[in-house]
Amino acid sequence: MKKFLFMPDSFKGTLSSSEICDILQTTAQKFFPEADCCKIPVADGGEGSVDCFVQALNGTKRTQKVTNPLFEPMEAQFGLIHDGKTAVIEMAACAGLPLIENRRDPLKATTYGVGELMLAALNEQVDTIIIGLGGSATNDGGCGAAAALGVRFFNAKGEAFIPTGGTLCDIAKIDCSGIDPRLTHTKVIAMCDIDNPMTGPNGASYIFGPQKGADPDMVKTLDANMHHLAELLRNQLQLDLETVPGSGAAGAMGAGCVAFFNAKLQSGIDTVLDATHFESLAADADFIFTGEGRLDSQSLQGKVVIGISRRAKALNVPVIAIVGGAVDDGLAPGYDMGLSAVFSINRLPQDFAVSRHKSHENLTATAENIFRLIKCSTTA
Repeated sequence: MKKFLFMPDSFKGTLSSSEICDILQTTAQKFFPEADCCKIPVADGGEGSVDCFVQALNGTKRTQKVTNPLFEPMEAQFGLIHDGKTAVIEMAACAGLPLIENRRDPLKATTYGVGELMLAALNEQVDTIIIGLGGSATNDGGCGAAAALGVRFFNAKGEAFIPTGGTLCDIAKIDCSGIDPRLTHTKVIAMCDIDNPMTGPNGASYIFGPQKGADPDMVKTLDANMHHLAELLRNQLQLDLETVPGSGAAGAMGAGCVAFFNAKLQSGIDTVLDATHFESLAADADFIFTGEGRLDSQSLQGKVVIGISRRAKALNVPVIAIVGGAVDDGLAPGYDMGLSAVFSINRLPQDFAVSRHKSHENLTATAENIFRLIKCSTTA
């Protein structure tokens, strides 16, 4: 009996990872009715991560009243997996750009709601918190989240306040003595797939500030403020994080997670593979199917497809990648990393605006041809 493991990322703008899994399973069982099909929908830290973890690991979700990026009340959800011992939080759920689409202002935006979700998770008595860093509207270095969990920030007058991207420069003292003590025995993992530092031309403000609403002058202000925070972390907390790869993720929430929560910055796909016990699931698989919306040279840096391929290679299990859009040049090194074959679902040279509406039928047709080939090789 064949065993197929399906672990695709979404084809953004067309098909969710869960929908892709369902199409692959239906198609596989058309040719291999008795096949064991294991479905693990994947998201690497951005929007949809909670749903993917919950679905893949039969978890549950909780709803919590929190603060949105502009300090307004809202409700957000987080997931519980591993029998309730691990919480999964998306930054985007309460600090994401879509929440304030027409009011983007990284000078004023806060991660306070992320800290409130972490507090709610601690109230569930979890021993691990996974935070997906992605899609944020913020540039506060995680200070808002830290404030929600008891870290106090004081200005030069000795007044406590909640810093935002525009007021990081006003911090004169950081007092971590009041942080929730449960964090000392709670493992925090920050899912991070970029290597940008806190500051500088490749840092949080310059690279991601504009998409959050920052004009050139605002970017300079945000970067100067972030440098001030980095200096405080260095001088008061003895943590030199300014140039650490990934510290600039999500408005330097990466740095904040390390500084205030003693978090480990880890690639999104490796976090997923660890949480789902990938090696046990994949060890007896005949094929692993994965995929993304697009494959290019950047994918070789450790995105979903290559992250899975690297670990499958050690198990000697072939990996087939199905891609929702373009497959660029420069993927040859991926085959040495464990990738076996790549297929694009686009059957005609059509613009994405047209082909996106045919993604379901195109994926089905592509999957059918792949499983036909596997069937031929099985019966040959």
